[in-house]
Amino acid sequence: MIGRCKYALQALLVSSRSISSQSFLQSSTLHHTAVFAGSNRNRVIASVIRPSARTGASSIAVATAIASTSSITNPLLQTWSSEPFHLPPFERIQPSHFKEAFAKGMEEHLTDLQTIVDEDKPPTFENTIAAYDRAGGLLSKIKLVFSNMCASLNTDELKIVQTEIVPILSRHSSRTYALPGLFEKIDAVYQANNKTLTPEQTRLVERFHIDFNKQGANFDAAQKKEYADISAKLASLSTEFAQNVMKDEETFEIVLSKGDMAGCPDSLVEASKQAAIERNKGEKDYVITLSRSLVEPFLTYSSRRDLREKAWMEWSRRGELSEDRANLPIAVEVLKLRKRQAEMHGCKSFAEYQCKDMMAKTPENVMELLENVWERAKNCAEKEREALESHCVEIGDDLGEEGLEPWDWRYYAEKVRIAKYDFDESTLRPYLSLDKVTEAVMAVSNKLFGLRYVKRDDIVSYHPDVDTYEVYETAQDGSDKLVAIFVHDNYARKNKSSGAWMSEYRAQTKNLAPGIDAVEGIPVISNNNNFAKGSGPTLLSFDDANTLFHEMGHGHHGMLSDATYGRLAGTNVLTDFVELPSQLLEHWLNQPEVLKDYARHFETNEPVPDELLEKLNAAKSFNQGFGTIEYTSCALLDMALHQVENYDDDFDISKFEQEELARLGMPKGIIMRHRPAHFMHLFASTQYAAGYYVYLWAEVLDADVFAAFKETGNVFDEETAKKARKFIYSSGNTVAPDELFRLFRGRDPDIKYMLEKKGLTGITK
Repeated sequence: MIGRCKYALQALLVSSRSISSQSFLQSSTLHHTAVFAGSNRNRVIASVIRPSARTGASSIAVATAIASTSSITNPLLQTWSSEPFHLPPFERIQPSHFKEAFAKGMEEHLTDLQTIVDEDKPPTFENTIAAYDRAGGLLSKIKLVFSNMCASLNTDELKIVQTEIVPILSRHSSRTYALPGLFEKIDAVYQANNKTLTPEQTRLVERFHIDFNKQGANFDAAQKKEYADISAKLASLSTEFAQNVMKDEETFEIVLSKGDMAGCPDSLVEASKQAAIERNKGEKDYVITLSRSLVEPFLTYSSRRDLREKAWMEWSRRGELSEDRANLPIAVEVLKLRKRQAEMHGCKSFAEYQCKDMMAKTPENVMELLENVWERAKNCAEKEREALESHCVEIGDDLGEEGLEPWDWRYYAEKVRIAKYDFDESTLRPYLSLDKVTEAVMAVSNKLFGLRYVKRDDIVSYHPDVDTYEVYETAQDGSDKLVAIFVHDNYARKNKSSGAWMSEYRAQTKNLAPGIDAVEGIPVISNNNNFAKGSGPTLLSFDDANTLFHEMGHGHHGMLSDATYGRLAGTNVLTDFVELPSQLLEHWLNQPEVLKDYARHFETNEPVPDELLEKLNAAKSFNQGFGTIEYTSCALLDMALHQVENYDDDFDISKFEQEELARLGMPKGIIMRHRPAHFMHLFASTQYAAGYYVYLWAEVLDADVFAAFKETGNVFDEETAKKARKFIYSSGNTVAPDELFRLFRGRDPDIKYMLEKKGLTGITK
């Protein structure tokens, strides 16, 4: 994954389950406890919800600011049973429907929880823990639709609703954790330590107990109020941060002529022309936006150094392009609030607090991994830089006194790749159409896990570009068994977040209330990408194709989930395990048998030539120093920012960035892939705060797991695939992640496979 925004986490909504490399939110099952520290699921504002005199549950005041439409006509509050597979009725949902729907959902959620509290019988797993896992079903499905829409089709009308509703949802979550008597019931089951529970049930009890403690269940009344206030403020700040980045990406553009596109491949020229058409420019105009799918290829191929510099300057300043959308002050306020949260939990820093519930356990363990790779990558990048500058001298390109700049690296790296390996990546694009790469990943899915995809063109989604599939496997009796519904949204567009991510419209569960249709336990999984759409077939770079495989890996984590309880299902795992399923699937794109079968020319259907594959393989470690530095610098800065124990009143995050990168010895000509003002993983949600390292942590795991396949002599080995499905893709959080790895591999992970994969084994620290 390194160097891409794969698992995109944005705080577009409080505590929605969604994945993704720029995301959106990933936390625990929506209608109950959040796994990750600092989750913004908190209590409802008092003016919106008040206690009921009869039950102590909350009810919605009539004609509050929440109410906006009639529940009789609100599709979010009607049954979806008439929709295929109970999918959301996208055609009928309007932004104005959400406020009333959320109000009703919060009311029902609190009623569900109060029913648990009011139970006369002693607390048991069934009447407390299983009931808590089911609570808030209506709120859950509304949140999941809303969070997905805020990421994939966030219109101005929806942004207004989002800004208003996020702090309300945060306070609702705080109220649920502080509901009198609820934690006492959960704690009673935890303390009972019932040995008759299954291992999964025991795990569920433990996770709920941890979740409540992390949300301040043991705080006194004043502390609970303070924690709720902090969480609500963080929810609002994260939403503002994400919306600012989205607005910068939506509004900025460089309008060019055909001549200005010199050096760019036809696919990029066509995509920039399409962007100009969508933005109502002139007939002769071409547009480069701050979408990664346009700006990175432009930086790679444009022969106009002045235009590369202009594009790079604006791209690297997302979140700072307008005084009205200044994200750095927001980031500083977020850091201070997180530090206070950590203090309330008895931790010196937010990094210490966050790592406690990670596989890494401590910031020191994280730093040991990052620094190991950093020094190797830095040496590698310096050699790469020397090679690029030598090439410039050879071809007579004068870079001036400053030499190679950040807007030059990709351009000259591509030139050196061609000169050294005779491999021009643009020559591979015609063999990697979106249709063929999609076909390839679904074929890999079938060969590994027996899944079959049936496209449903008749199902209407929220945008015409979205494809919907039924996903089947063969049951033991030979019949077709529905495994999941898969939603594929591949193209960049206005009002869509950048990056790529996986999310859910419905999570897998077997813990359904009596009388509920079994289809409600079938997961509905969505993958979002941001490929540039032209007028003809969409041709992908190899990196784009890798992104599609990555997100499909996340998708399998959701689709193949086989947990009994929603809280432990799918991607509800510790953050430094969640990237293993996604990064693991990437390996199959590189396999010759996959490329020979599915990398076919979009016009002739001829298979990719062996010679081109040989060149691709020979160049696979090229520029790894650059890519690793881009990523690892972000992870190191993340840890440094969140290990600060005292943020001064005048804390300057830009100065901190400069000083920290200077201390690390950041190679000249490279910048962090995500600078603080647009670092969505850190400031648009809490999940990846003091946790951006997880991609590298997971890369140690995925390289080791794929080595197990290679050791069999068959990357599609049936027995190894069965083990991967059981211990990596299906178990969710039913077993501790380190134990899942040991169950698969028979030992702890070994870093050597990752270093070999990145070509860093022969480079000293």
